[in-house]
Amino acid sequence: MDAIIFDVDGTLWDSTETVADCWKQAAQEVKAPSDHLTGARLKQEFGKLLPDIGLALFPELPPEEAIAISERACDLENEYLLSHPVPVYDGVRELFERLSQRLPLFIVSNCQAGYIEVLLETSGLTPYVTGHLCPGDTGLEKAGNIKKIVEDYHLTAPCYVGDTSGDEAACREAGIPIIYAAYGFGVVEQPLARIEKPLDLLSLV
Repeated sequence: MDAIIFDVDGTLWDSTETVADCWKQAAQEVKAPSDHLTGARLKQEFGKLLPDIGLALFPELPPEEAIAISERACDLENEYLLSHPVPVYDGVRELFERLSQRLPLFIVSNCQAGYIEVLLETSGLTPYVTGHLCPGDTGLEKAGNIKKIVEDYHLTAPCYVGDTSGDEAACREAGIPIIYAAYGFGVVEQPLARIEKPLDLLSLV
């Protein structure tokens, strides 16, 4: 293993309740339905591309209106999370500090531009992360961004840490193994290994 690439939501933190409030505000601004926009509901959608989340949450709306709500919600998220930080999971800060002394660490998530930067700034993880990408930066889906990280940094044996079937599918497409963060939001069927808490990763590296 010559590098580790991390997912964000369900792997490094759980921002769903805060994010749900932002989605509610974005929906209410255009008088769209919002009662169903809970943290639990959003967890079912996390890992998808943002337009797809908008379409899934507002199937009764014209696609362009659903996507517009998702874009507005993302703007609200970045602003609100900066001033109302969400803590990373227990052990994440120590994990990054210790692992970064041995391997380069990266982050790839299917999020909007600026979201990873908010995580890094509010958690203090910035010094430990070599690079990060998301669709908002490149227009690529997760598998494409994983491949880009691998190519840009000339990695030969990276591993991804994630928590959903979408993460697993992206890793399969990118041709790298996945370690399953079993404390997260979803299920990974065929991981290289499984961790029950972030610091468990130390014993695998």
